[in-house]
Amino acid sequence: MESGFRTLLHKELLRFWKVSFQTLAAPVLSALLYLLIFAQVLESRVQVYPGVGYTVFLVPGLAMMSLLQNAFANSSSSLIQSKITGNIIFVLLTPLSPLEIFLAYVAAAAVRGVLVGTAVLVAAGCFAHVSVGHPLWAFTFALLGGCILGALGIVAAIWADKFDQLATFQNFLIVPLTFLAGVFYSVHSLPVFWQRASHLNPFFYMVDGFRYGFFGRSDVAPLVSLAVVIGFLLALSGIALGLLRSGYKLRH
Repeated sequence: MESGFRTLLHKELLRFWKVSFQTLAAPVLSALLYLLIFAQVLESRVQVYPGVGYTVFLVPGLAMMSLLQNAFANSSSSLIQSKITGNIIFVLLTPLSPLEIFLAYVAAAAVRGVLVGTAVLVAAGCFAHVSVGHPLWAFTFALLGGCILGALGIVAAIWADKFDQLATFQNFLIVPLTFLAGVFYSVHSLPVFWQRASHLNPFFYMVDGFRYGFFGRSDVAPLVSLAVVIGFLLALSGIALGLLRSGYKLRH
């Protein structure tokens, strides 16, 4: 059983590593373009935290946004490709349990997400000096965020019957939730109604908690963000595991 889990995990890691120019380099380039454009336009006009320039403020948010989107892309694209080509049967016929399948896909998604987020931070260091004041907090939220989007990717891929439906899921849910999670701004700068609406977005707590790891400042207490993120992970994991156990749209 354990060797089967390692084999599936290894396969999922190799899947994105062999095309690392597309899966790792391209997201970093996109994040740097956001950084250059927004920093150039708003650096002298926006200050969120006292003593923290806008460019520096922007870097952790862009890293987390890239992490989340790529973690989702990894598990969702792998699983739906296996469904469409029919080779998902070779995973389902193994003695692997639904939990082991779930953990392999989520772990690979988290690894890709963390690698992309780290690469964005390193590349952004050429334009802004960003220090990590609380590395354990930053790593915890990065890892939890990658696992959450990996689990969400499994749910989306099981639900979708074709790539168009998966793209709809990503374009109309994942992208808006990440962009509206406080990546480019502090929610305290919004009107009261939109502040309250932002607190309904679980992605906000991932970004805010991750940013706390850098600056020691956040819009919400980090323990509150941690509780929300863990709760969201448990809920999504339960849904994904339930779908895998039932074989919904996988065996039938």
